[in-house]
Amino acid sequence: MVTVNPAWKVSISGNYPASMRNPYIVVCNHQSLADIPILSRLPWDMKWLGKAELFKIPFLGWMMKMVHDIPIRRGDRRSRAQVMIDIKERLNQNVSVMVMPEGTRSKDGRLWAFNDGAFKLALKMKIPILPLAMDGSFDALPRDGWHFGSAESIRVHVFDPISTEAFEGSGTELRDQVRAMIVDQVAEWRGVPAIEVDALSTSDEEV
Repeated sequence: MVTVNPAWKVSISGNYPASMRNPYIVVCNHQSLADIPILSRLPWDMKWLGKAELFKIPFLGWMMKMVHDIPIRRGDRRSRAQVMIDIKERLNQNVSVMVMPEGTRSKDGRLWAFNDGAFKLALKMKIPILPLAMDGSFDALPRDGWHFGSAESIRVHVFDPISTEAFEGSGTELRDQVRAMIVDQVAEWRGVPAIEVDALSTSDEEV
């Protein structure tokens, strides 16, 4: 999808981990459904956590099923419990897991709140977090349909892994640190203050 689409120009920066067989919980901000094929260009295997509806989409969903990505049904407690089992299973097989902690696509291209489940699990299993930042994909595959947008420059940055050994408790501190890193990177790309990228820094009335 990325290679054959002339409107999507993807650049990747940062350093790749030495070995993805030392598994990570990979986290990234989420701008559109285009994020999946774009991040799949990274040269390693990882299993994706995605809403169950994605697995019903022709071709994309079928491929996610075939490679044993992990579906989650929102509002279903049993599904969430099974997701944690599935993630642990993949990590124990030395396969990294990809989580988008916003839980859904951004409404406006800014970063919204991160759920802390991935970070809690990273602390519990003593698995490092591998943060990614992405920008430019919001218009590549807009929320209102399946038509390709006209995004000209899509950027991905691979941060250095973050060890969980220095963190304790609920994962809130780790979550907030990772989110701030991604906010700062996206703001730098756009040439704006971080407050303009961080949806939590202003109320809906002020936007």
